[in-house]
Amino acid sequence: MERLVVISGLSGSGKSLAAKCLEDLGYFCVDNIPVALIPPFVELLQRGGGSVSRAAMVIDVREGEFLQPFPGILEELRAKGSPVTVLFFEAADEALKRRFSETRRPHPMLEAEGTLEQAIQAERAALAPLREHADRILDTTRFNAHELRKFLKAAFGAPGGSGLNVHLVSFGFKYGVPAEADLVFDVRFLPNPYFVEGLRPLDGRSMEVQAYLHGKQETAEFLRRLQDFVDFLIPKYAAEGKSYVTITLGCTGGKHRSVALAEALREHLEAAGHPVAVSHRDLGKE
Repeated sequence: MERLVVISGLSGSGKSLAAKCLEDLGYFCVDNIPVALIPPFVELLQRGGGSVSRAAMVIDVREGEFLQPFPGILEELRAKGSPVTVLFFEAADEALKRRFSETRRPHPMLEAEGTLEQAIQAERAALAPLREHADRILDTTRFNAHELRKFLKAAFGAPGGSGLNVHLVSFGFKYGVPAEADLVFDVRFLPNPYFVEGLRPLDGRSMEVQAYLHGKQETAEFLRRLQDFVDFLIPKYAAEGKSYVTITLGCTGGKHRSVALAEALREHLEAAGHPVAVSHRDLGKE
């Protein structure tokens, strides 16, 4: 078996869409498999003589207390050389609440007298041990369905297809550094549009903010050096066997500078033919 992907994470964060996408990519997918059945399931696939080369399974809080043995099972599988990748999906509370409101589906941990917010926090706590063992943590707050599919296709599609997938994330240091970051760049040294009259209510996606920043010599110099650095790294990562890399850019609040620089880097990478997904984690928090 070439690859086994374990999909987990918060309800409403995109696990079902991920499973459907991987199924479209040729993975044999199993939803809500009991944790205790994972080892015999993997053994069965490995004894299948190559009939199933890639598989994916979804495990989450529907397992209840039976989810607890998973970290030990994962360690045992990896000790035996199984090609397991754990992909953990999460999103901001407000995004999760909006998605449940739109779908009108009940949260699996919602109690009779409880609130949706309480259910989300309980699920975060229940999944914390599993999150610690994830190979990739993907925050889907700012992803739409198309962007998520694009990311998964590039990261988990057939080898030799799309190449190294790049995930760009803008963020605000006041809200913490993204846990999934492979590379972190601090752009707080750049002039802050927040203090410019007329630019404060806008964000880094607007032409006005981008024109202001790109008109500064230090922005142009930093962006040139950043592009050269990333152009150097990406082939090295690909040669090492990585299928995805997360590059994060942070400013104070995650609204102006980091967003504008992430968009500029997106244009550069897309022009070079790299598959890119962009999420602006902290937009709307101020």
